[in-house]
Formats: sequence, structure tokens, C-alpha cells
Amino acid sequence: MLSTYPPTVCGLATFASALERGLRSLGHRVDMIGIDDGTLDSPTFGLSVAGVLRQGSHRSAMRTAATLNQCDAAIIQHEYGIYGGEDGAEVLEVLRELEVPSVVVLHTVPVRPSPNQASILVRLCAMADLVVVMTECAGRRLMDQYPVDRSKVIEIAHGALVGEWSDETGALVGEWSSPQTGEPDPTRLLSWGLLSPGKGVERVIDAIGTLARQGMPVQYTVAGRTHPKVAARQGETYRASLIERAHANGIAHLIEFDQAYRDPEQLTRFIGTFSAVVMAYDSHDQVTSGVLVDSVAAGRPVIATAFPHAVEVLAGGAGIVVPHDDQQALTQAIETVIADPEQRRQMTRRARQAAADLSWTSIAGQYARACAALAQQRVAASW
Repeated sequence: MLSTYPPTVCGLATFASALERGLRSLGHRVDMIGIDDGTLDSPTFGLSVAGVLRQGSHRSAMRTAATLNQCDAAIIQHEYGIYGGEDGAEVLEVLRELEVPSVVVLHTVPVRPSPNQASILVRLCAMADLVVVMTECAGRRLMDQYPVDRSKVIEIAHGALVGEWSDETGALVGEWSSPQTGEPDPTRLLSWGLLSPGKGVERVIDAIGTLARQGMPVQYTVAGRTHPKVAARQGETYRASLIERAHANGIAHLIEFDQAYRDPEQLTRFIGTFSAVVMAYDSHDQVTSGVLVDSVAAGRPVIATAFPHAVEVLAGGAGIVVPHDDQQALTQAIETVIADPEQRRQMTRRARQAAADLSWTSIAGQYARACAALAQQRVAASW
């Protein structure tokens, strides 16, 4: 597998690491090649990877392809920003040298790509033996907007760490048990993930300010470190602006900024202690969100703006979708989650039902079967 990889801090690295663990748990050998995307001060992965792809190095690209060619199949995680060259064009160098079947996993399908981005995506899909999208909307967009071979495109959902819940409450039980008793406190809301502009945290702070002035105080936690690329450009300026906004709203005592690191199990338990997760994202185009999937898999209702993945996942009732740039609708959705316990319980039940098929073991099994089928086809074609 070729991907960014821990200790790189990004959602794609977390995805690849989780998929690797899922495949290993099924008895497969996985050779990881980590991508040096420029975010690490000392880009080394130690003995945890079989190789490193370094941006701007043709020799490194050739070594990467040679390592992948020693496997039965190659899984290539794709996001424009992680590869070298204009719009990550260097990924094509690796694909051109592959002799084994390749599975390209698309984490982004732009709705308004630049000409170069569109060209890269089309060529990438042409070179791949199989193209994975993680949502129905991503598949529709890819096949409707780009000239790709539809027979290559399959959907495999984004995986998540799924807990076990009590039948009586929304709390996680057993090793997943929440420190709360019964339901999580209905006045506790969470936004989490790498912090950067565009996540809509400003709008949530303003909504909580409105509710506080109406006599409905809400505790709001913003969990996660600043995105490394944002921190490299502007330090903690953005976080400071959010803290200042909380003070301006007179609700600094209700807002907590939590930068603690949590492993996947700890994160699932942590999410489970909140009544809901809020994702007021700016994006109108996002077709894949690990934060969304992990929140639902933790059994939590989600309040989200109408980006495509949220519309698709929450259609079954696991949360509330609000229009972009509609502050009143966002405030009303938060008020509903807090003030209506029966609706909150219904959304919690729907979230737990939606989580059933999202375990990394289940998702890894789908990737393993896809790779095995490609390898068998390659053998059959050689006779």
C-alpha cells in the first residue's frame, strides 16, 4: 500500500494505518510505503514501512514501484496534495511502472477541477485496474463528470472503529463504557479533527452564544490539534481567533479547546461521552469524511451542513443536515438535539444501526477480496 502514514498527521494516514491493521487481522501481509509529504520535520517512518516515497525524486518513485511489484496487488491512496509535482502528478510515475494489479482509492473527486487536476484523475483511473470510491455520490460524480471506464469503479465505504452499545441507552458499554451514567449529558457538543479554517467552528460558537443568551447554556468542545500545514503557515493564529470569538460572545466559560492525542479506541470512547457531533463545514463538495464516519460509528448523532457525504450518511436519520450559510438552521438543530430527548434517542439508534457495516475488519475484507480477484484475473489472462 502506498499512502501517507503515521507519524504524518492527516486523515489519509489514519485511514491507511487502520486499513493496514484490518488486512493484517485477516491474515494478509501488508508492505506499507509511506509518503514524505513535507509535513514532518524529520521524515522517517523507521521499521514500520517497507519504503518511503520522497517528493520530487524520480529515483524514489522507481524504488517505490519496484517494492510494490513484489506484492500480489498494490493499493494506491490518492489525494492531490500528498504527491510531488503540480497537483500531485508524480503519482503517475509510480503507476506507469507497476506490473502488478493496482487498486486506486480516491479520497477526493473534485466537482470543479482545474484542467490539470482533471487530466491527472482521468489518467490515474485509466492506469488503475480498479478504482475505489467511498460513497455513492463520489461514484456518481466520477462517472458523470469524468471520462472513466465505469466497469472499473466500485464503492467500498470508509471504515471506522465500531463499539458495542447498551440496548437501553446511548452509552457505550464494556471496554467502551462512557464515564457518564446512562445517556451522555445532552448539553455537551463536540467538533473534532485537525483544526483548520473551513470547518465552521466559528458558526457553532456563534450558535452557542445565541442559545446562551436565550437561557440555554451548551458546553462545546473543539478537539484536535491544528492541521500541520496550517500551523506551518500561521502557527496558532486561527485557534486564537476562535478563543477570541468565544470571549466576544461572552461564552468563553462554555468552550473548551482540547489538543490531547487519543488512539482510535480512546477517541471512540471520547466521542461517546457527547450528545452529538457538529460538522458545520464550509465545503459543498466533500464526498468523504472520516470524522463523519467515525462519529456515526461511535453512536453519536451528527449535525452537519449539506456536504455530499453528510447528506448520504445522515439520510437514514442519524442526524440533522442544515443548509450552508444558514445560521438560524444550525442554531435550531443544536437546540433540537439538546431540548428533545426522544428525537436525540432516535438519532442515536439510527447512528448505531448505520455503524453496523463500518468496522475496519469488514471494510478490509472487501479490499482483500477485490485484490484477490484482480490477481486471479491476471493469472488467468497469462495462460
